[in-house]
Formats: sequence, C-alpha cells, structure tokens
Amino acid sequence: MPAVIEAKGLARRFKEITAVAGVDLDVARGEICGLVGPNGAGKTTLLHLLAGLLDPTAGRATVLGHDTVRDAAALRPRLGYVSQEFTLYGTLSVEENLDFFADLHGVPAAVRARRKEELLAWSRLAPFRDRRAGRLSGGMQKKLHLCSTLVHEPDVLLLDEPTTGVDPASRRELWEILYDLAGRGLTLVVATPYMDEAERCHRVALIERGRILRCDTPDALKAGLGARSMEEAFIRVVAGGEAGRAARRSRSVAAGGARAAEDALAVRLDGLTKAFGDFVAVDHVSLSVARGEVFGFLGPNGSGKTTTIKMLCGLLAPSAGRAEVLGEDIGRRGPRLKSRIGYMSQRFSLYNDLTVGENLAFFGRGYGVPPRRLAERTGSVLEMAGLGGEERRLARELSGGVKQRLALGCAVLHEPQILFLDEPTAGVDPLARGEFWDLIGSLAEAGTTVFVTTHYLDEAEHCHRLGLIYRGRLLAVGSPQALKDGMRAGVMLELECREPFRALRLLRSEPLLARASFFGSRLHVLVEDAAEAELLIRKALTRAGLPVRRLEPIAFSLEDLFVIFIDMAEQGWRERRG
Repeated sequence: MPAVIEAKGLARRFKEITAVAGVDLDVARGEICGLVGPNGAGKTTLLHLLAGLLDPTAGRATVLGHDTVRDAAALRPRLGYVSQEFTLYGTLSVEENLDFFADLHGVPAAVRARRKEELLAWSRLAPFRDRRAGRLSGGMQKKLHLCSTLVHEPDVLLLDEPTTGVDPASRRELWEILYDLAGRGLTLVVATPYMDEAERCHRVALIERGRILRCDTPDALKAGLGARSMEEAFIRVVAGGEAGRAARRSRSVAAGGARAAEDALAVRLDGLTKAFGDFVAVDHVSLSVARGEVFGFLGPNGSGKTTTIKMLCGLLAPSAGRAEVLGEDIGRRGPRLKSRIGYMSQRFSLYNDLTVGENLAFFGRGYGVPPRRLAERTGSVLEMAGLGGEERRLARELSGGVKQRLALGCAVLHEPQILFLDEPTAGVDPLARGEFWDLIGSLAEAGTTVFVTTHYLDEAEHCHRLGLIYRGRLLAVGSPQALKDGMRAGVMLELECREPFRALRLLRSEPLLARASFFGSRLHVLVEDAAEAELLIRKALTRAGLPVRRLEPIAFSLEDLFVIFIDMAEQGWRERRG
C-alpha cells in the first residue's frame, strides 16, 4: 500500500539550531503514527513541515501525493491540523464556531448542515451546541477544536499534543474519537507526551534532537529494548538507559507518607465555597493537609482545582466558608503569609525576554528576599534545578522541561513553607517529569508542604494523600492505596486482544460489559460477576474473529478509580437534576 505521508531527508534549521535533522518517515492510510520525544525534540517543527506551514531547508515531504512546498494550495483542503493552542472563539457558541470554520474552508451549506450534525453527535457535544466555547471544560474545548478541524472532511489529520492538560476520562473519550477516525480511513500523526497514548498508536517514532531514533509498533519497540512499558522504552532510548529514575522518584516522595497525619496542619478548609454568579465553582469543600505532606488534588477540567488553589493563595476571595493556611485565615491574609507561600501556576509566569538569572532576581525581589540572601538562594536554586551555567540564557530559549524547573526555582527562592503547584508538568515528557518529581521529593524531605494538581495519575501515586473533586464537590480523600483498597464498585478485568477499538465497541453493545474503556493499548472492563463476564467476552470476541490474548482480574489502578468516581458522581448529579 503506498504511503499517504512520505518524508525523505526532511530537515529544518533556524539559524544555528537544527530543529529537524534528516527525517525519513512514511505513514499509511488509516494509520495512527505517534511522535514521542523530549520537549524541544522537533515534534512540532516536523508537524509544521508536514502541514506545509514551514519550508524544509533540506529534503522533501509529500502528503496525499502532493509536495508540501510546491503543491501546498492543493493539499490544504485535504489536510487538518490541530495545534497545541486553541484556535476557538470563546465568545461564540459551539455551533457558531463550527459555522465559522465551515465558512473559512468554503464548505457548501447543504454539506455543512449534515457534517455539523454528524460531528456534534459523534463528539457528544450536541447538548452543548448553544454554550459559549469559553465556558466549556478543557476536555470539551479539545473536542470542539477537533470538530472544527474536521468540518471540511480532511483525509489527513496532524495533531500536536491534542490532550495536554486534559483529565484522564476526557483523554479516553478523545482517543476513542481518534480510533474511529482511523477506522474511517483517515491518516493521523499525533505528537503526545503521554506514554499510555503512545501505546495506542499503530506505530511510534521516538524523536530526539530532530532525529527519529526508532520507529516501530509499540510492542516491537518494547521487545527490542527489553522494556515493560513505553515509558521505560522512552527513557532507555532518550536517556541512555536511566530507567531507575522512576524508582528513585517513588522513594523520594511517597516513602514518608505515614508520618503526615500526626504533624500540625498546613491547610484547613471548612465549607470553602466560591460562586461566580449562578455557577458554583467550589462547593462547601472541607479537608486538611498536614505540614510536610505532599497532597495531590485531582479532578476533571473545570472541577474547581485551580479556583481552590487561588483562594488558598489569597488571589480569590471565598463566597462562603473559611480556610487557614499555616494557621492564618486566608480572609485576613497579610504580608507575613505571602512570604511563607510559593505558587506555580498552570502557565509558568516567567518573563521570556529576561535571562534565567534575571527571572530569579525579579521574583526574589518581588518576594522581598534581602540582596545578600538572594545571592545565596540564587546559587542554591540554580544547583537544585540543574541550571548551573544557564544564567545568561533567555527564558524563551529554554525547553518546556527546563522552563518548568526554572519556574519552580522562582517559586521557592524565598524558602516558602508551603508550595502550591497547579498542573506543573502538563505537556512535559516523562524524563523531565521524573526530574521535576525528584525536586518535589527533595523539597518534601526538607519539610516543605506541597499541594499539587495533576492529570498524570502515575504522579498521583507518589503523593502521601489525594483529594478527588468533581463539579466543585470533594468526592474522596485518602492515600492512593487506601482509595484503591476501598473501591467496592465490582471487579476490574484487563483484556488484551487484536483491534482493541473494535473490541471496545463490541463489548459496549453487551449490557453487562458496557463499562469497558481504554487503558493504554488494553481494555479495562468493570463487571459484577467476573466468571460470567469472562464467558461473555470470550464468546463475543471469538465470534468477531478477535481472539483473546489475555483476560484476567486485576487490582484497580488510580485511573480506574478516577473514572469510576466521576461516573458515579455524574450519575448522582443527573438524578438530582431530575
């Protein structure tokens, strides 16, 4: 079968920097090809070259038989590109955004009407067609962005980290959509920092410093590298075998969890509430966090995590309830409390036109650190963050992982007793995330309390305790193991088989197997009776020509728990609404 996408010796330089260096790549019709690599490896530049948004400095690429330079105009109507940044209009409704992009691509009225209804039903956005895009959750915005790209029915879809910053339940839904597209014959190239998503691709290209180091199926990559997971394979290729980082990360943070309950409290919330007009973002939340504890705050996009952190940092006033941070009421927050808190927002608040050293100096002075102490702390922070020798580099020149470490350094310059981190590792590769969690472990061991939100549930495993919030309400609090041990929703079966997306659809057509979902390249099926369910699964898949490779009961993962809790809460919310 001829390749739909073909690159030969593709290269792109930006002055002295080689972003893409002699890439050879081919992608077949209906294939999902994953691009995986560290931040700054060249993934976005490669996608820009394939989309015809950049001209190569060497080599060439063809997409659907069209040269991306000479035939860019002919290629454009058949290509869809989903960038990292949303191109939605927040003041327009869901339907108005679809109409806008249909107009932009010149989609005829009759075709547009049909296509719009298909996309709204397919993405499950039909109930929200009149809602403004700016009021959608992050996962729903990602779906709308994808639908806006598909409104002109492209044959090839290029996606640059389409699920970054999206909660696990929404990521599962988005990947079901991508599988459906591939099943319809679309060719997809997907850059992703999530290794469980890489497991779902037909083939994965591991890219670093602009070069594709290996390209094969996930199973072949793991087998060739002697790795148990794609994350381990990634680390072995990119870091030259430093696979022990994950183990060090686990020991450095979670090992001290048992002591937290007996210490004095760093945070106490009592009925904390925040409303914006009729919308209640945080709804009577009560919890406590011990000093020296690493507390993970989990929840879907739009569930109230960031709003809670902003209230605890004194950036928003509560509508009701009260909260104390380090023994001080946040309603009477004074300069003394400000000097004891560190805050790192979702979007690193660095100044791109300042150097590393200048950013540290700016934040240090802002926190009121005396000059002599600031000089000492700057040296310590540079060493802690692995930024020694980088003082004169502009922040804009740093990769995502290095920016992340610099932002953390800026947040701890004044030696805060508590550190609030709002999705600090979103969109960062596994290696950089591991290094970042090493830093969190060091801070926790030194006695700093850490209150962190994350969508990476492997990171949540390293927290002493977790709180799960949904629609502003706290659903559960406990250690990762206690939450898993306490789950009584049924039995979780893990299934490995050929064509998992097709298998997923078949299983969901059976009422007793309807709670099936993706988990990496495997399926997880929540059932009441394991023996009865196993018979049903084997019968349904054998009849469809999809032999079962492995099927067995497993312990609940944190991702399973997350999805189950959210499903239960959503069902209760719908019942309350009548």
